[in-house]
Amino acid sequence: MFGKLREKLKAFVKRVEENVEREEEEAKKKGLLDRLIQVEIKEKDVDEALDELELELLEADVALEVVDALREKIKERLVGKKVRIGTDKAKVIEEAVKEAVLEILRPEREVDLLEEIKKSEKPYVILFVGFNGSGKTTTIAKLAHWLKKNGLSVVIAASDTFRAGAIEQLEEHARRVGVRVIKHDYGADPAAVAYDAIQHAKARGIDVVLIDTAGRSETNRNLMDEMRKIARVTRPNLVIFVGDALAGNAIVEQARQFNEAVRIGGVILTKLDADARGGAALSISHVINAPILFVGVGQGYDDLRPFDEKWFIERIFGEAEA
Repeated sequence: MFGKLREKLKAFVKRVEENVEREEEEAKKKGLLDRLIQVEIKEKDVDEALDELELELLEADVALEVVDALREKIKERLVGKKVRIGTDKAKVIEEAVKEAVLEILRPEREVDLLEEIKKSEKPYVILFVGFNGSGKTTTIAKLAHWLKKNGLSVVIAASDTFRAGAIEQLEEHARRVGVRVIKHDYGADPAAVAYDAIQHAKARGIDVVLIDTAGRSETNRNLMDEMRKIARVTRPNLVIFVGDALAGNAIVEQARQFNEAVRIGGVILTKLDADARGGAALSISHVINAPILFVGVGQGYDDLRPFDEKWFIERIFGEAEA
């Protein structure tokens, strides 16, 4: 997981460490070490390494604007920092890089989904949007399973009336996790299906409505207009973008387009366990200013993990098992 991103950031730490050690050696040659107990990290120690890091992060599918933001945050934390002579310089530099990455991962708005559901009027409505093949339908079943485990009742709206087999696929997943599906025939108005599911939930005191929608390309105007209509009719409490982490930089542009259409409030990344680069996960939250709520780390219904920035950082720097 995230091998490419780990490789690039570790290499940056090593390069800065070597530059600082060079500063120390120069001080030694000038006979200054007797008077020095610490060495200051200078701008020139960091700049050259950052230039190399920029290109390497782009290769790891990190979005350009995120690369720029990360560069500034790393520089803020490192330039002028004093490191005691004889201490582990790599550890000091790595901690600064971790802090910068952590800040990138934390959007201005954070969402505690369970708390939001509990304090909202029933039913809490979640609209799922995403690109074709992102794993949206399976993810909805996983989230339904997670919500049930947390004591909440759930109904699913089969509002993907476009793709052949979509309703049957959703029904099978729902059967396995013990959740009812509200459906119409193929070709029906997806907004009407979602509306009926919400009315069903209101009548029976159900806590959460999960609305499945047709996967669509951000360039398909008709389907994007249909998605806007579903949002207008249902007035969801939360719109979740489901994206495939393996799509790399493409997922960031997809999320940006969907966000302009319906205002994304949270992200679920699928297939994160197979993501060798890690750039999409690092980029998406910062670009659309919406938190990553969950990550898919396997095929089972229990393989949907609430996202934790520190867990992500540990995997980037190879400090914990996936």
